Amino acid sequence: MLVTTITLSAYAQKKTNVIFILADDMGYGDLGSYGQTKIETPNIDKLASGGIRFTQFYAGTSVCAPSRASLMTGLHTGHTPIRGNYEIEPEGQLPLPDSSFIMPEMFKSAGYKTGVFGKWGMGYPGSEGDPVKQGVDQFYGYNCQRQSHDFFPDHLWNNTQKVELKNTHSNQVQYAPALIQEQALQFMDTNKDKPFFMYMAYTLPHAALQLPAGDKTFEYYKKKFNEQPKPVKTTWVGDGYQPQAYPHAAYAAMVTKLDNYVGEVVAKLKSLGLDKNTLIVFASDNGPHAEGGNDPAFFNSSGGFTGIKRKLNEGGIREPLIINWPEKVKSGQTSDYIGAFWDFLPTFADLAGTKLPQKTDGVSLMPLLLNKGKQNSHDFLYWEFHEDGGRQAVRMGNWKAIREKVFNDPKGQLKLYNLKTDPQEKNDVSAANPAIIEKMNGIMEREHVENKNFPFAEMK
Repeated sequence: MLVTTITLSAYAQKKTNVIFILADDMGYGDLGSYGQTKIETPNIDKLASGGIRFTQFYAGTSVCAPSRASLMTGLHTGHTPIRGNYEIEPEGQLPLPDSSFIMPEMFKSAGYKTGVFGKWGMGYPGSEGDPVKQGVDQFYGYNCQRQSHDFFPDHLWNNTQKVELKNTHSNQVQYAPALIQEQALQFMDTNKDKPFFMYMAYTLPHAALQLPAGDKTFEYYKKKFNEQPKPVKTTWVGDGYQPQAYPHAAYAAMVTKLDNYVGEVVAKLKSLGLDKNTLIVFASDNGPHAEGGNDPAFFNSSGGFTGIKRKLNEGGIREPLIINWPEKVKSGQTSDYIGAFWDFLPTFADLAGTKLPQKTDGVSLMPLLLNKGKQNSHDFLYWEFHEDGGRQAVRMGNWKAIREKVFNDPKGQLKLYNLKTDPQEKNDVSAANPAIIEKMNGIMEREHVENKNFPFAEMK
């Protein structure tokens, strides 16, 4: 008699698992599937070839905390409670208010176990924005995004427990991404018989450009690039980003290390028999950084677009987005759907079969993913940025408008670009399109709702 062994967890889980993988400061052009030629990313590229690769999808904004808040709340940065990197001493950032209804809470209300692994940055320990008070069953990683600039920290957090590590600035022995990855894989093991949602907020490849001693991938890229060491300070006492003598090799190694971690997640799903019942999303929180010695021009990290992190040009906010859902989403697709982070909360609510208690700025992507019914589109997308004098941007169809120095001149002249003919935003055509400028001004004025913590004071 033929005996067939079937993984019970595949039957125990009738609801689709969701894993949202978020890279940190990785550009549109940093993946092989998006044109990268110097850095190797075979695992993420395989996800792309097995699902949908989006070419016109956007982050919440061009810096960490507000972009992630936009993802979690389903609101653009004119509406999110967190709109900038508002630092709290000695650890953490301005918290999400208790009134926010965010992604982990939604999944938990739908019967999912929820895990967050990596960087939080939306509420200091013990605050109302602490992940354990926002629907997260298991959190392991950095509460504070500022502290995540060191990949060899002196502590991480396991829910409310402070996990002391053996690292010092002169003795770097415990690499935080590896510790976080271990906990994430363990979460999958523990919850294999229940539907789960995982938000994997990797800190790679954000500065500092740090890797474990003797890292094989780092050594591989040193040789591949024939990179000669740059002179750096031999001692580092924690001020700013740790200097890196081999910045090209280090950045490439961090991207490939992230790719390896993604490969481990996929392999774990397969070993548990859950790969067919899991939707995986891969994205990045904003454009590439030029900090800690990083050189985005060397890698064409912005994918040919203008701008990097902190800019609202395409290079600062247009991000790689890959959605892989075996047996549900047809493989080998490329989509030019124009969407943004605030689409994911309504999408996942549809997937989980639950209602949201409040309105979002997003639209559900389920019709597009399943190729069933009419996919709604956005009339416009709106962004704010609360550093460097303040910025606003709107995309409306192929039109893109940007306003700089908002704090000093809240009604200042807009620059206007036609992304269909000018995706690099080189030619300002505002003077020839007064009617479009009038519409863009109206959207910016309407969509900015004043926030006392992140004011555009003159716009009250």
